[in-house]
Amino acid sequence: MGQPVVVVEKPSRRPGIVRFEANRSLSGMGHDSFTAGDASGLFARANTPAAELARRLFATGRVAGVHVYQNMVTVDLNKGFDSEGLDEIVRDLYQYWKPGMTPPAFEDLVADEAPAAATGDAPAAGGPAVDSRVPAHLIERSRAARAKWEANRG
Repeated sequence: MGQPVVVVEKPSRRPGIVRFEANRSLSGMGHDSFTAGDASGLFARANTPAAELARRLFATGRVAGVHVYQNMVTVDLNKGFDSEGLDEIVRDLYQYWKPGMTPPAFEDLVADEAPAAATGDAPAAGGPAVDSRVPAHLIERSRAARAKWEANRG
């Protein structure tokens, strides 16, 4: 499952530079540049497709820099390395399930719900039933306002 990205590797005039053209935008309208030495910087905390792609490319140990602009990914390779297999990393960026993997069960994904508190759903002394999802401070404020209103009324 997921969305495979079609990737075409394009050669560059400069040795050690490889370009990948994808069929979808990875960075929107902005430029994103990442270097291997900046692993503790902004891209380590960023939660964008371009930052995730850079993390995956740097994990191979063959990449010195990554630049992403819309659907173009420019990769600066470390000396002595080639681009073999890097197109698969770009292609599988949006693929979260692959053949042979066992998908998680629904029970694994849903957290156990805490049982409703006995006092939260029971009617207060002569008052209406209170929903346990309402924060306690709002319930208390409502009770105080009701008591004040009843005191002024009668």
